[in-house]
Amino acid sequence: MKTKAAITWMSVASGVQAEVRLYDRLFTDPNLDAGATDFIEAMNPDSLKVETVFVEPSLAAALADEKFQFERHGYFVADRLDHGVDRNVVPNRATGLKDC
Repeated sequence: MKTKAAITWMSVASGVQAEVRLYDRLFTDPNLDAGATDFIEAMNPDSLKVETVFVEPSLAAALADEKFQFERHGYFVADRLDHGVDRNVVPNRATGLKDC
């Protein structure tokens, strides 16, 4: 069996700063269309969290809309508008591992 990937560890000093956008469900009520809850009251205040983190330097060369996995955090896609602009690294979480 051939290994297709490897987990690597890096220090903060060798990493590249990134703005990671962690999207979650927009509504807290999974049955919003049942009509029991007003959609404004069911809005999830934590549907977007923005974190500043350090990532592997190779992500600075990633193209917009390129996809990758962050070990133990989920699957991410490079932002179409902000990634690469002024050398920004902006991955958006497409899905968490608990949703797979």
